[in-house]
Amino acid sequence: MATYTVHEPPVSESDRVDRAVELAFVKDGFSWLTAIFPPLGFIANGLWLMAIAYLAGTGLLSYVLAQAKIDPDWIGLIIFMINIYLGFEISTLKRWMLDQKGWQMLGVVNGRSIAECERRFLESWLPGQPVIQSDTPNGSGKAATGSSGGRFWPFGAGA
Repeated sequence: MATYTVHEPPVSESDRVDRAVELAFVKDGFSWLTAIFPPLGFIANGLWLMAIAYLAGTGLLSYVLAQAKIDPDWIGLIIFMINIYLGFEISTLKRWMLDQKGWQMLGVVNGRSIAECERRFLESWLPGQPVIQSDTPNGSGKAATGSSGGRFWPFGAGA
């Protein structure tokens, strides 16, 4: 079973269906990509600054330990342990970055796949969300009209 946390962007004044599309599902668990090569794992998760910080931090740590005459095997082991730790904590870092950007955590969902988790979450979340009424009369879903009374075509002249 996979576990995901669900996050919503800070400004969401659109319809509930549009809000549902904007939700971010962050998988909880170990990341092999991050454990093997953390900068690539960070970039794959959209954490560019973390990738730069990792490269700078491990480079500085390696330099300091080498200047302290620590055996290179021990330096490699220390970097390896940091990489394994980051493999476990990549989802926490991603959640923290979303929180820093103002995203709100809506809940946690479990399932066999991301599709099942999305379905489960949306089945319980969507009914409780308000529906924004359309600007068209009686909510008929017809196209909006411009000031000339004709159809409004948002991407250029229409037929």
